[in-house]
Amino acid sequence: MAAVGTTASANLAQEPAAAAVVPQATAPLTNSSLYVGDLDREATEAQLFQAFSQVGPVASIRVCRDAVTRRSLGYAYVNYNSGLDPTAAERALDALNYVELLGRPMRVMWSHRDPSTRRSGVGNVFIKNLDAAIDNKALHDTFAVFGEILSCKVATEPNGRSRGYGFVHYEREESAALAIDKINGMLLEGRQVSVSPFVHRAERNAEGPRFNNIFVKELAPEVSSEQLRELFERHGKVMSALVAHDEEGRSKGFGFVTFEDPASAAAAVAELHESEQWGRRLYCARAQKREERDNLLRQKHEEARAERMARCAGMNLFVRNLSEDVDDDALRAEFAPYGTISSAKVMSEGGVSKGFGFVCFSSQDEATRAVTEMNGRMISGKPIFVALAQRKDVRRAQLEQQYAQRLAMGSAGATRGPLAGPGG
Repeated sequence: MAAVGTTASANLAQEPAAAAVVPQATAPLTNSSLYVGDLDREATEAQLFQAFSQVGPVASIRVCRDAVTRRSLGYAYVNYNSGLDPTAAERALDALNYVELLGRPMRVMWSHRDPSTRRSGVGNVFIKNLDAAIDNKALHDTFAVFGEILSCKVATEPNGRSRGYGFVHYEREESAALAIDKINGMLLEGRQVSVSPFVHRAERNAEGPRFNNIFVKELAPEVSSEQLRELFERHGKVMSALVAHDEEGRSKGFGFVTFEDPASAAAAVAELHESEQWGRRLYCARAQKREERDNLLRQKHEEARAERMARCAGMNLFVRNLSEDVDDDALRAEFAPYGTISSAKVMSEGGVSKGFGFVCFSSQDEATRAVTEMNGRMISGKPIFVALAQRKDVRRAQLEQQYAQRLAMGSAGATRGPLAGPGG
């Protein structure tokens, strides 16, 4: 992957913010706007200006940020002065799309502020079963031969790993139809890809999830794969049926059934889920990949955690600098004089205290009193710190706000140039 620019951009990440000052335009502004996505969260207007000003006269640059934390959202808008250079934005799109900034390839495309273009779905193609080696640029290069592409994106995990599917949005519906006709079923990097018209989530949900593979559990020990097949064959053509066994040949109590078509699979689940078979109440559901199950479990864990935090809001205390000999019971005993405690927990790893914990009271008044009385109290020879517990994102936002305020106070009176020119 190419890096931004040649010599001037070699030190892109080290340029100070003042480098983003844009010269005042001398001609009337008719901006050509580009959307720049997949940015590193540390990328600044200054660094983007250095990259995009190499192509033409930049009128303004804006990195979009969270309204509360002011952290970058990972995308920006770059506006060129088309009055001075009518083709600058088009050249930047050609020259800088997928070029690296701070080690990450930028995704550059025309800015469509009118959401109707994006939401219409016209010209939008969905590609699945992509090899992990195919990134945004490789996908773009493959599909660009069929027409003008408005946007191209491979879906990724937070760690950057491909999720095996992506989207290409064409300017013209005819280009999308041609791409589907030519690429669907082809081998890309050794894998046969599926290419189809994009269907909005709302429409997919209205139809219900489509699947061929079924996960079955609560099977009696004596049930064989052939018996499992016979049970499900009443609902359609079964391609395979397998009961899982351990190394000694004993049933693990679950199995998988694959139908030829999704309609049969859906009918089987509707009919057999929680039905009595071989003296057991069966569980039947769409088979999920391990990654999908892990994501679902993670989501449920986060929802349960958020629910606990909401239930204990204003009543849950964070206690740190605990001695290693302070356990759950000792922590509860120390705070018991201040009210009714619903839970007291010292966090540990491998049976060793991590030096902090949480105490949840039944009322906010009790929690407030405990903070007042216990903060700084000596326990087992160490002064403890006690405060109301906060979610990580709330605490991070407060710390960042305090840091920004200190920076503002420290630079009071200093003159700093703007990061962007008119229209930013």
